[in-house]
Amino acid sequence: MSKIVLEDIQSHPDARGVALQRVGIRDISIPLRVASKSGGHQIVHTKCSLSVGLPEHFKGTHMSRFVEVLTEWRSRNLSGAGLEDLLRDVCQRLGASTAQTTIAFKYFVDKRAPVSGLIAPTDLDCSFEGEIDADGSFHFTLGVQVPVTTLCPCSKEISRFGAHNQRSHVRARIRYRTGSVWIEDLAAALEEQASCPVYPLLKREDEKAVTERAYDNPRFVEDVLRDCILFVRQLPGIEWFAIDCENFESIHNHNAWATHEEWI
Repeated sequence: MSKIVLEDIQSHPDARGVALQRVGIRDISIPLRVASKSGGHQIVHTKCSLSVGLPEHFKGTHMSRFVEVLTEWRSRNLSGAGLEDLLRDVCQRLGASTAQTTIAFKYFVDKRAPVSGLIAPTDLDCSFEGEIDADGSFHFTLGVQVPVTTLCPCSKEISRFGAHNQRSHVRARIRYRTGSVWIEDLAAALEEQASCPVYPLLKREDEKAVTERAYDNPRFVEDVLRDCILFVRQLPGIEWFAIDCENFESIHNHNAWATHEEWI
C-alpha cells in the first residue's frame, strides 16, 4: 500500500506582504514544574499562552509544535532562565525570530501562624511572562498577587473604639534586565507593607495577635502602594515594574484602588 501524502497548507507561501506580530495558542491548561526557593520545585496547574512572530511570506504557523514544546517541558523546572530556553526552543522549531509566552498559575507557600506556630499552605496567583524580541534579547516579567489586611487610619482616628478593616490584594509585575527574585521573597516583602499579613490557619491566640497588629499599623491603600514602590525600586536589575493595590472595602459598596508603574 502506498503512503498517503497529506497536504501541508500552512507551509504554503503568502503573497499579501503582511507580517503578523503574534500567532500561537492561548489558554492551554498543562501541569508544569516551577522552581522553588528551597531548591526543589512545585508541580502547578498552568494556563499558558504561547506565540511567535509570523514572517510575511508564511501562510500560517504549526500550532501542534507549541503543544509539543510545552509537553516536553513538563519534566524541567521553569524559572526566568528556563523560560528563555523554552522560548528559544520554540523559535528554533517554528523558524521564528520572536516569541512570547504568559504562564499563569497558583503557587503555594507555607505560612506559620504568628503565635501558635501552626503551618498551613496559602495560594498565590502568579505569572511568568517571557519575550524574545527582534534583536534576540530576552525579557522576563514575574507577577505575584498577595492577599493582605489593611486597617483604615481615618476610621481609627475618628472612632471612640475599633476601626474598620478589609482584606486587600497587592499585585506586582516586575521586569528584569538582570537577576531575579524568588516568588517567596517577593510575596513576603509585599505583605509587610500592609497592616498585617493574611494567614490560612489561625487559632484564637493568633486572631488576637493579627487583630492587634493591624490596629497598631493602620494603612491607606495609598500607603501600601507607596511603600511597595520604595521596596521594588531598590531591587537589583529591575527594568520596569507595575504595582496595583485594591481594598475590598468592608463598609463601602465599592473598592479602594491605587496603581503605579515606571521604567527604571
